[in-house]
This record gives sequence, C-alpha cells and structure tokens, in this order.
Amino acid sequence: MRKFIFAASLAVSGALLLGACSQQDESQQASTQVQKAAKPTDPNDTKAWNAYLGQIVQQNMQGMTADRPFAYLVPAGDTDDAKANRDRQLSSVQDVIARGVLPGNMLVFAGPESAKTADFVAEAFKDAKPGSFKDVIVLFIGDAGDKDRVTGMLQPTGAQVRFVAM
Repeated sequence: MRKFIFAASLAVSGALLLGACSQQDESQQASTQVQKAAKPTDPNDTKAWNAYLGQIVQQNMQGMTADRPFAYLVPAGDTDDAKANRDRQLSSVQDVIARGVLPGNMLVFAGPESAKTADFVAEAFKDAKPGSFKDVIVLFIGDAGDKDRVTGMLQPTGAQVRFVAM
C-alpha cells in the first residue's frame, strides 16, 4: 500500500511539473509571436529583411490556395554585384511569368529600395499577356509613391494586386 501511495504521489508530482513546463512553453511562444521584426536599417542585411518581410507576407496570404507564396527580395544597391544579382533574379522571374502562374498562387515583390523593386516588377511583367494572371495574387511591398505605377503595370494581366506600405 505504501508503495502504491508513493508511486501515485510521484505520478501526480510529475504531471504537475509537466503541466507547469507546458504552460511556460506556451507563454514563451505567445510572447515570441507578439514580437514583430522592425524594418531593418541596413539594406544589405538580407536575414533581417527576410524576417521583416516574412511577417508582412504572413499577414496578407488570405485567398491564396497554393502551399506557399513565391517571394522575391529585390537586392538594393548600385554595385556591380547588386546589379548582377538583380539581373539574375529578373531573368528567373521573367521565365516564370512567360510560363504562367496557376490561379491561387501568390507572388511577392519587396526590397529595401522601393523604386528599384517597382522597376523590377515593371520590367518583369512588361511582356505578360493580358488576362494571363487571373486569380493570381501579386503582393507589392514598398513605398506609396510606387503603388500606382506597379498597379497600373499589373492591371492588364488580371492579377489581384495587393499593396503594403513599408
């Protein structure tokens, strides 16, 4: 009998300890979710930009039926490396646009320099056929001054254009 009481008290103690640990984990997760990444000040800190832009993308995925969005972080700067990176990325995006994107997908374009991102989108979609992006969501994250240019460029494609100001 004494062994049974001892075993029962160990089981109850263990359950209470596990419950307390679980509650602590949940409170840590809740505080982590509340913390939002601030807009990075260094245009070359891609890790910080990805974290910042990732939270914006998460908040704007409604209506998307694909598994994940296709996000493009347009590199900042005017160095030869930055230009080469933008050119390679532009070539890749133009190939995607030429092949077409299935309805329900989301394309996201953002970068530290909104004007360069807007130029990138304009160049990428310049040969897109009218109506070829019906039911595709295109999210542009940038400055309000670039919104109309990007929206105007994408409107003939039939894409559902979304804009988020940085």
